[in-house]
Amino acid sequence: MVKDDLYITVPCYFRCPISLDVMKSPVSLCTGVTYDRTSIQRWLDSGNNTCPATMQVLQTKELVPNHTLQRLIKIWSESDSVQTRPVNIQATHQPSSLTQDNVHELINQLENELKNIDKDSSFQIYTISRLILFAKEVEENGKLLASAGGARLLPLFIAALGNKQLVKDLEVFEKFVQFCNIILQQPVKTDSVEGRSKSPMISRFDIGKEFKSSMIIGLSQGRSELRTAIAKLLEITSNLYLEVRNLISEDDQIYSELLRLIASVDCKPDAMDSSLSCLICLALSKRNRAKIVRNGGVGVLAKALSESELSVSLTEKVLKLVEMMSTCKEGRVEICRNEICVESIVKKVLKVTNVGTEHAVTILWSLCCLFGDKKAQECVTKSNGMTKILLLMQSNCSVAVRQMSSDLLKVFRYKSKSSFLSCYDTKTIHIMPF
Repeated sequence: MVKDDLYITVPCYFRCPISLDVMKSPVSLCTGVTYDRTSIQRWLDSGNNTCPATMQVLQTKELVPNHTLQRLIKIWSESDSVQTRPVNIQATHQPSSLTQDNVHELINQLENELKNIDKDSSFQIYTISRLILFAKEVEENGKLLASAGGARLLPLFIAALGNKQLVKDLEVFEKFVQFCNIILQQPVKTDSVEGRSKSPMISRFDIGKEFKSSMIIGLSQGRSELRTAIAKLLEITSNLYLEVRNLISEDDQIYSELLRLIASVDCKPDAMDSSLSCLICLALSKRNRAKIVRNGGVGVLAKALSESELSVSLTEKVLKLVEMMSTCKEGRVEICRNEICVESIVKKVLKVTNVGTEHAVTILWSLCCLFGDKKAQECVTKSNGMTKILLLMQSNCSVAVRQMSSDLLKVFRYKSKSSFLSCYDTKTIHIMPF
């Protein structure tokens, strides 16, 4: 489950300029630039005779092992700090070697390469990797990438994600998803009237079942970085474009894979945040809420709520999604069956933000007052929910929360009174014969 640990930042010279991953077998070209053996070998096997970083023509394609760098990477990777803390996927900052003209040139090169994607996708990775690394260096670079032509290529990239040839190579596929995320998050347009920034809009989406199938393959078979990137892409596109939301909401496997990502032991906060945001967006349609429940949503979210390491912002989103599920019959049944879920909801009252507390109270009010579920009422009582509600009534809560709290108190007072009278009548029956 998610933990808010400190992350280790990878030194930039430990990363392969092509894959951006920590190098396992660093080798140098005659130009002096070092790459991971697997990545540079793929580049050369694709028929290229230049150095990817400098674009110089290679006098020889001999790969010389960089033993010094390999030893440094080994020492770093075996250190206690790296062993005990997760590695940050962001590279350390370094001055960019790309100018605005370079970016335009790479964008044009990428556009030409996209036309041949049906024939061969292996050569795509270096150009995209270089642009991704450039965009991640500083915030302004992402804006420059979008305005230099990245936004113009976005429809082509989205369409390419449904290409069967591309998804066969998940490493290349991951770079395409990351590139789309970078462009989609750039506010390249401005509303001149209100002065608001807008995300780049796509005139039309050339997507279909192939796009959805590719997303499922990436989520089910990809490494954690790819799954996180896909969750982010689905979050952004499903919020921006109704056609994407309708498309991905049809398949139960989308729900199961997003929930599996949330439940995974190595799930990072950004992966969980994107998955929750995407599910919340899908749950805006009432029919989709039951699909989340059927795919084990209540159990996964109950476990997430019970984790003490869960951040406040993620707790809010989990509670919001549970609240949305509580509005459908299937959701209420599963929530009431899951004592851990109800107990965790009660514990979050007054322990999170006002927004989070309102989500929690709304769920309890829906279960106990609106639908009068006895199992939920009993669980709230066992979890000392009455005390929490009383304390909440004395706090500076909103009018809506105060009214729902008042309704909850009435239910539990009536329940307590009924239990007392029942007990009294039973004693009376035993006394009467005497």
